[in-house]
Amino acid sequence: MEETIIQLLKRVKQQRPLVHNITNMVVMNNTANALLALGASPVMVHSPSEVQEVVDLAQALVLNIGTISEQTAEAMLIAAEHANNNGKPWVLDPVGAGISAFRNDLLANLLELRPTIIRGNASEIMSLYNVQQATTKGVDSTADSAAAVDSGKGLQQQTGSVICISGKVDYILSDQRLAEVRNGHAMMTQVTGLGCSATALIGAFIGVTGQVFDAAVAGVSILSLAGELAAGRSAGPGSLQVNLYDELYCLDEDTLKKHLQITCHGV
Repeated sequence: MEETIIQLLKRVKQQRPLVHNITNMVVMNNTANALLALGASPVMVHSPSEVQEVVDLAQALVLNIGTISEQTAEAMLIAAEHANNNGKPWVLDPVGAGISAFRNDLLANLLELRPTIIRGNASEIMSLYNVQQATTKGVDSTADSAAAVDSGKGLQQQTGSVICISGKVDYILSDQRLAEVRNGHAMMTQVTGLGCSATALIGAFIGVTGQVFDAAVAGVSILSLAGELAAGRSAGPGSLQVNLYDELYCLDEDTLKKHLQITCHGV
């Protein structure tokens, strides 16, 4: 898997895929900078009147419902349906799943459109699968990622999507494979939007390959590794955020081979 990620990173830098993000206002700058540091090209277009045209231009679509409004909800549904009709991959980040009826209704409609990849924390994935005991605290997870694996498997069967569950250990699962990523650092939880950045990076990788599972693992592991390396030279979350962009920009083959901690097996 490490060699696959190395090749995908090279492809992103060479092809500079355009990633269309309809994302939340809190993290818009963060995710744009993360994509640029990786080597991709971000565009943030939210108007329902123009999202179809931008989907046509982009190599991938990323939908993040963190600061959802009626207008952005409409734009997301239009964009996702248009992506499906034109064979464009799209990634869903169900931020805050379960905290309101409006948000849940939007997610139900987006799930019907079958995202290519879904990435969320444990509580969000459990909520999407309608696990009764799942609880959320705003957009933070109240469950360990391992506790959401069974829900992730059920959600994968429901939607056909590749499912990514973030946490101390990140889990990525398809109908046939399960990857466990053990990179990352606890300080990353003190910086807003790093999970959202991982979702955006997944969009970059799915924009250069048809191998959906590989793209998901690449996006999750690259962000986790960059955060881990950044934390090693950061005094706190402020410097970690800046250093993370530098780490993304400087990632190379030797660093990936030395530091990636990924295991894959069948499900």
